[in-house]
Amino acid sequence: MSLPAGTGDAARAVLSALEELREILEGLRLPLDIEDAAPSRADRREVLDQLGDYIIPRYEQLEAPLVCVVGGSTGAGKSTLVNALLREHVTAASAIRPTTRRPLLVHHPDDEPWFTGERILPGLARVHVAPGAPPTSPASDDVAVRELELRASAALPPGLALLDAPDIDSVVSENRQLANQLLAAADLWVFVTTAARYGDAVPWALLTEAAHRQIVVAVVLDRVPSGVAAEVRGDLAERLEDEGLSRSPLFVVGETELGEDGLLPADDVASLLGWLHGIAADAGSRAAIARQTLGGAVDATLGRTTLVADGAEHQAEAFVRLAGQVDQAYAEAHDRIIAATADGTMLRGEVLSRWQEFVGTGEFFRSVEAHVGRIRDRVGSFFRGRPEPAEHVEEAIEAGLQTLLVAESERAAAEVDHRWRREPGARSVLATAGDALPGEDQVAREAAAQVRAWQDDLLSMVREEGADKRMTARILAFGVNGLGIALMVVVFASTGGLVGAEIAVAGGTAVVAQKLLEAIFGDDAVRRMAATARENLHARAGTFLAAQADVYRQALSGTGIDASAAKRIRTAVSAVVAARRAEAGL
Repeated sequence: MSLPAGTGDAARAVLSALEELREILEGLRLPLDIEDAAPSRADRREVLDQLGDYIIPRYEQLEAPLVCVVGGSTGAGKSTLVNALLREHVTAASAIRPTTRRPLLVHHPDDEPWFTGERILPGLARVHVAPGAPPTSPASDDVAVRELELRASAALPPGLALLDAPDIDSVVSENRQLANQLLAAADLWVFVTTAARYGDAVPWALLTEAAHRQIVVAVVLDRVPSGVAAEVRGDLAERLEDEGLSRSPLFVVGETELGEDGLLPADDVASLLGWLHGIAADAGSRAAIARQTLGGAVDATLGRTTLVADGAEHQAEAFVRLAGQVDQAYAEAHDRIIAATADGTMLRGEVLSRWQEFVGTGEFFRSVEAHVGRIRDRVGSFFRGRPEPAEHVEEAIEAGLQTLLVAESERAAAEVDHRWRREPGARSVLATAGDALPGEDQVAREAAAQVRAWQDDLLSMVREEGADKRMTARILAFGVNGLGIALMVVVFASTGGLVGAEIAVAGGTAVVAQKLLEAIFGDDAVRRMAATARENLHARAGTFLAAQADVYRQALSGTGIDASAAKRIRTAVSAVVAARRAEAGL
């Protein structure tokens, strides 16, 4: 549906909605190289170009001169045609391709204020050329695609400007991109083709787009041999009708020798020139063309914007999927740590050996079980006589937990690496995360710090639990460190992960620790202290793993993906549609 641009509050509402849409799209990031990323980025760029180059400026100033782009295929004679219409050499025409390296906009002298600023094509720097000056060339092709040459000519009527564009099928990709951008920024097209190339696919793709967008198009069939003019014209007219362009005027320029002035004979371009002057002379015709092209441009742009919204949604989905893989890998690592500290495996190896040295075996075990009431004297004298092994047990537990944390962190990182490498969109993010991952020494230090903090918390809990003066003597007798180690053993006390003789030994050591603590603190207190210590350990393991996982989360966050972008784009599109309907009184 093509809606006419209005005035007053209704038009301002449309403008506001369009500007809101542009702002959202300018802030949109599509960084993940997922399947539809490249077309989504291209759609976003084209939508922004269309909004900034044409739609918003034209909505703001419907009375501005019409811009007529002269476009076509390589060698079609666009520059020669422009020179002939103006009866002067304003643009270079040559057999060397591509000829037009910098777009040229020719306007009536009175219309100069409309084009000197950035009302249209704001991304192109203005290069002013004095009237009558010979055609110019940019310093390099790289400069060409960023500049727009402006030239005043009294040969053009006020209210109409001609824009000589690069070839739509140029061998230079930047020229092709610029040609498409200029076509999208014009109010009407003069499309130039030749008798030999009018059936090429590229021109027809653009003419089909013009029909879809309801752009006013005039077609110039250039360099037509006199003997086939009628046949070629008839065939082209049928094709135009099939594409919905039956109302487009068709002008034929014969295969004519240039005059002594290097220009096509005036009679060859008289009908086209008359058509252009007729449009420019009638303010109503100019406004109607502007409204028609504007309405079609908005409709086409909103349609393409929905594709951008789809792309943004797919980016957000990929973001969530990648983040979920990080969460899953590190959650699984946390679960394995919890299991390893609960199934008895922490009481094997070095820890088990040091614990045996600390409490002894044989008669001492039997004495503890048979005479719990005398445990204070037995164990107290044992601790006082052998204080150093307590530190050995604590160090063994620290080393064991540290090794466990580091191993599970490395396993989680390897799992994320494996999963992300199978996700094409994650490869750049994975590289960013890889650069930020801490080294092995740093990971080991962070793990050790968490373990020591847990042990300190556990010892503090023993001190707080024994703050009652009646228990102070017992605490002093056994030592805070000794009781803390016993509590650590109780935390790890399970034989689920042990085999053979380890079960009997670990089971016995756990009984010693349990009996010792119960004799001092009581059954309920020991259960509560053990539960608190386990929760604390699990929390610190989670903190350690979260810090490692945060490297991947930060890499994802650095992509700038906005999970709400797709919804905001669609909301903005709906706002534009609603504003235009209100403007049209629908």
